[in-house]
Amino acid sequence: MIAGLGLIDRLNQTSLGNGLAGVGPAAPPVAPSILPTSFEAALEAAASQSVATLERAESVSMHALKGGDIQARDVVDAVMSAEQTLQAAIAIRDKIVTAYLEISRMAI
Repeated sequence: MIAGLGLIDRLNQTSLGNGLAGVGPAAPPVAPSILPTSFEAALEAAASQSVATLERAESVSMHALKGGDIQARDVVDAVMSAEQTLQAAIAIRDKIVTAYLEISRMAI
């Protein structure tokens, strides 16, 4: 299994794909044929998708606050998706820091 594949699948499940008009593009799901082959590439792809999800939630929220034709349900879905993405990113960051600290304590 490719490192980071579970995160990408999780991000694809939480991204909104309904493409609301006028509020920016939804984060495109990662096709299995273009999955990253290295940990660095997987981490980069996950980070860029996370940023896209957070930006989309902000865009939907701002559009609704300005009186746009956005349903409250769409705003809630976008914000909840952003929250899940942020929690996943924090969990991954914590795991990376823990792994680094464990490696740094190893005897050479």
